[in-house]
Amino acid sequence: MRAAEWGARALLALVWALHFLPLSLQAGLGRGLGALLHALGRQRRRVAQVNVALCLPELSAAAQHALVREHFALLGRSIVERALLWHASPARLRRLIRVEGDVGFAEQHEGPVMWLVPHFMALEVAGAATQLFQRRPVLDVYTTQSNPVFDAALLAGRGRFGGATFLKREDGARAIVRSIRQGRVFFNAPDMDFGLRDAAFVPFFGRPAATLLAPGRMAKSLGMVVQPLVAEMLPGGQGYVVRFMPPWTDWPSGDAEADARQINAFIEQQVRTMPAQYFWVHKRFKTRPPGAPSLYD
Repeated sequence: MRAAEWGARALLALVWALHFLPLSLQAGLGRGLGALLHALGRQRRRVAQVNVALCLPELSAAAQHALVREHFALLGRSIVERALLWHASPARLRRLIRVEGDVGFAEQHEGPVMWLVPHFMALEVAGAATQLFQRRPVLDVYTTQSNPVFDAALLAGRGRFGGATFLKREDGARAIVRSIRQGRVFFNAPDMDFGLRDAAFVPFFGRPAATLLAPGRMAKSLGMVVQPLVAEMLPGGQGYVVRFMPPWTDWPSGDAEADARQINAFIEQQVRTMPAQYFWVHKRFKTRPPGAPSLYD
């Protein structure tokens, strides 16, 4: 076995041990890890600083720096508290995760459903909630991890309640469509920059961002209803909130760019309610219009 795999197994053993701790202690350890990542992760710190400056220019420089520091603290929490999500009992998780809104919509709706789930720090909590609090099977698409030990652990942790099917991104659209037609709810987190393949430059906080057109096109072709889900980390040991929001009645429109614009506008609205919890370390503006300089160099 390679050294990297031994290291992964040791780290995963630590993750397993951490899940026995009270959430308040896990949160404290996570915030400490986040402070370390902020201090050492120069490149990702720079990405977050650029994103916050671009998207929230109304904040003072001091407020932007404070927001980035808090973001890294929550990023550290999201890493440490993966132990809880992957190993705690269902009963403990149900006590810690509060769900709000129309949790049973997907169960009661006979047709295809897409959950629109933006990349907030508690995204993994939203995934657990869809399996713990409703019974309709879930479809999630993931990116294969380079370390096979981590890849297997990720799949086992995310799918341990038996309510989800996971497809690799490289499995392609046909496999996704087939799974949706078999009755699974599509857990879709579409707010990442994957380049301009099946994407267009759509404003995000007033900046051109490569935005996937596939969600609107897929929803239109399959007759899907979209229900937004937003997950929030609460302070300390208070747990989490997952909000199952009202399904959209005016989406998809049949205009893929207009549909992508509505998704981005919705995410902007949610970011403003909890700005430190959005995934600012992702290079959301990595793909640039022709002739435009890189924003992250």
